[in-house]
Amino acid sequence: MGDWTRLDQQMALWATRLCDNVKLSAEQSMALATAISTDIEALPSESKSRINRASPVPVQDRLEELQAFQMWMDLVNNTEGHPAVNRAQVVTQNYICFVYLKDALFDILRRQVPSGSATKRACKYLLNNPVRAFRNAVAHGNWRYSDDFSGIIYWARKGDKPDEPMSRFEVSQEELGFWQALARCVAYVGFSQVAQS
Repeated sequence: MGDWTRLDQQMALWATRLCDNVKLSAEQSMALATAISTDIEALPSESKSRINRASPVPVQDRLEELQAFQMWMDLVNNTEGHPAVNRAQVVTQNYICFVYLKDALFDILRRQVPSGSATKRACKYLLNNPVRAFRNAVAHGNWRYSDDFSGIIYWARKGDKPDEPMSRFEVSQEELGFWQALARCVAYVGFSQVAQS
C-alpha cells in the first residue's frame, strides 16, 4: 500500500460532502485515498484480474494517461488564465473525470469491492444521478455554461428509457469541483493499486 497522505488531505477538504452525499463515515472522509487503497488491496486476486481484463487498454496505460492529465491540469492551473484555455480545461476535465473514467474503471470497480466499503460508496455516487446525468450530457454534448459562468446547465434523461424526455439540471462550479476531485481520487488510487497487482 502506498502513502496516500497528500491525497487524503486534499480530499479531507470535502469531508462534509463525502459524509453527507457519499455516505462515508467521518473516518473514511478524512482518509479516503487510504480507505480506497485498503479496499482494493484486500480484494482477491481474481477480482483484481477482472478489473485488469475489463478493458483492452492495460491498466498501466490508463494510469499513465491519468498522470499526464494531472500534469496538464497542474500546468494550466499555474499559468495566467485565458478564456480559451479555461474552456479547454473544462471540456478535458469533464471528459476524463466522467466519461473516460466511468467506462475505464468505475463500473467494474463497483462490482468488485464489498458492499458498504468506501470504494463501493464512491463509485455508486459517481455512477448515479446527478453525476450520471452530467456524464451523459457531457458525452452527448447537451451542456452549456450558465450565463454568469458560475456553473453548468445540462440536459439528460433521469432514467434509461430512450423515449423519456430530457430534464434540465444545473451544477455549480463548487459542486462540480467536488465531483471531479472524487472521480480523480478513486481513479488514481484504483489504477495505482490494480497496476501493482
